[in-house]
Amino acid sequence: MWTYRKSLLAAVCVFTIFYLFKSSRSSSASTSNTASFGLGSRGRSYPPSLSTKNRPSSQQTIENLASKPLRERLRYQFPYDLESKFPAYIWQTWKYSPASGEFGENLRPLEASWTEQHPGFIHEVVTDDAALHLIKYLYASVPEVTEAYASMPLPVLKADFFRYLILLARGGIYSDIDTQALKPATDWLPKDFDRSTVGLVVGIEADATDRKDWAQWYSRRIQFCQWTIQSKPGHPALRDLVATVTEETLRMKKQGILKANKMDKSVVEFTGPAVFTDAIFSYFNNESFFDYSARGANISVIDFAGISSQKKVGDVIVLPITSFSPGVEQMGAGGIDDPMAFVKHEFSGVWKPESERMKNN
Repeated sequence: MWTYRKSLLAAVCVFTIFYLFKSSRSSSASTSNTASFGLGSRGRSYPPSLSTKNRPSSQQTIENLASKPLRERLRYQFPYDLESKFPAYIWQTWKYSPASGEFGENLRPLEASWTEQHPGFIHEVVTDDAALHLIKYLYASVPEVTEAYASMPLPVLKADFFRYLILLARGGIYSDIDTQALKPATDWLPKDFDRSTVGLVVGIEADATDRKDWAQWYSRRIQFCQWTIQSKPGHPALRDLVATVTEETLRMKKQGILKANKMDKSVVEFTGPAVFTDAIFSYFNNESFFDYSARGANISVIDFAGISSQKKVGDVIVLPITSFSPGVEQMGAGGIDDPMAFVKHEFSGVWKPESERMKNN
C-alpha cells in the first residue's frame, strides 16, 4: 500500500530522472550544433567559450546613466537577449516609397521578393525623410547618435549608418533595395539548428586570402558584406559599431572636416564594409564576451578562408560567399541555384550618382 512518504519519494525520483534526461538531450543537441558548425578545415575549435567576466551590471539609475560612456548607455537602452527570437522585420531604405510613382520599376520585383519570401514579416521601405524622424525617435535618449546621423554630409553615409542603427534598436533583417531574396531567412540556417544560440548572421563579401594584390580590390582580405544583415536587437557587435561611427562622425565635425570632400576617411572605411568587418572581428576577439584561455589564438581571416557552409563563432553565424553573393563568378562563389544561395545583390550602386553606377564599389 502506498503511503504519503512513498508517494512523495516516487515523485521525486521521477522528476529527477526527467530532469537528467532533459539535460542530457540539451547537452547532446548543443554538442551536435557545435560539431556541425564549429570545426574549420584546419581543425581549430569553435566557438570560444562564453565569458562571464567583465559583464556590466544591468542595474543602473537614471542619474548614474547620464554620466556613463556612450557604449554603456547604448547597452542600457538596447539590451541584448540571445535566447529571444529573431524579430520578423525586414528593413530597406530608398529615396521613394514603393507607393510612389517615382519608385523605380527595376526595383519593384526586387523589393517584392522580400515580401514574397517572408509573408509573415513586417516589411518596411523607409524613405530618407522618414529615416531621420525614426532615428530621432529611437535614439532620443542618446543625443550624440542623432546628432551624428543628422550631421552626415552624404546620403550613402546615412544609408550605411541607418542599417546599424535600426538593427541595434529593433533587430530583424536589413537588406539593400537592389537585392533579391532567393530563399526565406528561415532557410539560412538548418531547420534543426538552435536559433536561441545565434544573435547575428553575416555573409562574406570578399575572400581574397589567396591573392597578393587583394588591397587593390578590397579593403580587407576577408570582408563581410553589409548589404544584408540579420540580427537580434542590442547585439554587442552592432552596439560597438554604432558607438564607433558616432564618435568618428563627431570627431570630424569638431575638426571641421565633416564635409563631402574633406573627410579623412573614405566611405568604405567610415561607415561601409571596412568598419563593419572590423567591428565583427573585434567582437570575435573581445575577451569581455569570450574566454580564449583554452584556445590560445585569436579569430583571424584564415578561419574563414574558403568556407562553403555556415560557420558559427560564439553567437555569430558567418555565411560563405555564395550565400549573399551568388553568381559573382570569383572567389569560389556558387551560382544562384546553389543550395547555399540566399540573397542576390544586383550591385547597381543605386547610392552613387547616375554617371558612376554599375562600376566597382
